[in-house]
Amino acid sequence: MAIHFVKHGGVMSKTALVLITIQNDHLPRGATECDGDNLAGENAGKLLAWARDKDILPVHIQQISKKRGAAANKSGTIGSHLHSSMTPLPGEIVLEKHHPDSFRETGLELVLRENGIEQIIIAGMMSHMCIGATKQAAEDLGFTCVLVQDACAALDLVFNGVTVHTTFVQIPFMCALAGLYARVCSTDEIISGNAILG
Repeated sequence: MAIHFVKHGGVMSKTALVLITIQNDHLPRGATECDGDNLAGENAGKLLAWARDKDILPVHIQQISKKRGAAANKSGTIGSHLHSSMTPLPGEIVLEKHHPDSFRETGLELVLRENGIEQIIIAGMMSHMCIGATKQAAEDLGFTCVLVQDACAALDLVFNGVTVHTTFVQIPFMCALAGLYARVCSTDEIISGNAILG
């Protein structure tokens, strides 16, 4: 099986790669370091290289927190910078967001519409917040979504004094979305062509 891309002149022009908040604060030694972030970051880097090679539109989403006392992604800090593995090339799109939903007040929908995008591949951090919110908004706007599970990461959560390990945050989230609300696949499946979009 192969990825179902609609091609125009050999360019996979109806697909975009949306890379969400892959920033220093979410990576090792960051203010809100995600578990599995090394692997997720490496895989996101592979996806970015693949997208560039295939002429797939990459869109970088950078979170800048405006909340007083925010734990991460504060304006002007090194932690808020996109990780070095995600450094945009000249001309690549970088959108700043202030909410979990990458479409809210960012112009992302306009960018995708203007480029004729119908399906988006989503990777980044954090699975239970920005990834989930962006995926839901994308579906509501009529975009087909693919989540790359090993290029996303979460962190431990605490509720009512109980700590929920990141594994039990990440896996149920992906399970709940797989099939019904989004395609969920791995980095290798995307790059090798063994995943189906659409």
